Amino acid sequence: MSLLDKLFGRKAKTAEVARDRLQIIIAQERANENGTGAPDYLPTLRKELLEVLSKYVNVSLNDIRISQEKQDGLDVLELNITLPEQKKAAE
Repeated sequence: MSLLDKLFGRKAKTAEVARDRLQIIIAQERANENGTGAPDYLPTLRKELLEVLSKYVNVSLNDIRISQEKQDGLDVLELNITLPEQKKAAE
């Protein structure tokens, strides 16, 4: 919304207001990262991943590695999960 629109009373569209609010929220979340550069939700994400994976395979918390970094201006969340080897069926 431009300054002229504000002066002459044009109301902001709902989509514009929502977009502006979302941009503010995203900027705040990026600014609130802890000192390691990793978001605060990573430990919770790791725990919840372990809970879900444990339903299907036998993994431990040490088998899940999560990292976040910036590549080419984009935030990249990388998950590395070491799965146990499957036993081959007896022939």
